[in-house]
Amino acid sequence: MELHELVLEMKQLERRLTLYEEKYGILSQDFYNILKAGKLSRYDDFDETRTDFSRWKGIYETWQRRKTAYNEQIQQSDPADALRVQPAY
Repeated sequence: MELHELVLEMKQLERRLTLYEEKYGILSQDFYNILKAGKLSRYDDFDETRTDFSRWKGIYETWQRRKTAYNEQIQQSDPADALRVQPAY
């Protein structure tokens, strides 16, 4: 995946993460940490919450993979060469 494609996908994922962050009142990284620590089992009986948490986790993990790929690519190249400058007509 090219750098600009990673940026576009990460921004799309961030918009989706924001919806969950606003709904549940915590940032995605904090949600992910408490989920991985097993501190959310009290919400298992709520179908909507369980579904949301599963989706939120998946979106966040996808965002993490894209961010890792972005960081690897940007370190291997000159960021100035990655700029997508388009002339104004």
